[in-house]
Amino acid sequence: MLDIIRGKAYVLGDNIDTDQIIPAKFLSYNPSDPSERKYFGMYAMDGVPAGQMGLPDGNIRFVKPNEFKSEFSIVIGGRNFGCGSSREHAPLAIAEAGVRVVIAEFYARIFFRNCVNGGYLVPYESPERLMEITHTGDELVVDVKRNLLSNVTRRTEHKLSPLGDVAPIIEAGGVFEYAKLAGMI
Repeated sequence: MLDIIRGKAYVLGDNIDTDQIIPAKFLSYNPSDPSERKYFGMYAMDGVPAGQMGLPDGNIRFVKPNEFKSEFSIVIGGRNFGCGSSREHAPLAIAEAGVRVVIAEFYARIFFRNCVNGGYLVPYESPERLMEITHTGDELVVDVKRNLLSNVTRRTEHKLSPLGDVAPIIEAGGVFEYAKLAGMI
């Protein structure tokens, strides 16, 4: 895990579910095969309806057609991010697209655990409704050590809830890597 994460924001709404994050029709790819794993990034957020996106026109794609990576590396969501099925592929897809951190008001428990267990994403929670004051394309800086989000575009700062006990697991690269480092396995 990096101490400082910089990138453009991609803003979503409340109740973004795992089928919006990676639609079931794309689950035929094998995440263990590097030549296929990249397709999870290509199709990340493919199921999000246009009206859910943060800009007034609501039609900015997360990943441009025929590309595997997104220009957006920080996702801002609202309440209940990652709800729906227990699809482990959801945080993987976002990470494969190049995202390092997701910031939401709160997460569906299984999505949060999948982020941490796989070491895919840093799942920050915010006491503020950042989705209402951040716009897709804003330049953001996340200071992981200080639990602070700076919106460079809007010149604002926002306190994030500390990661707590999951920080060392994320930093290790997931629960299995953490267990190895801790001598548990």
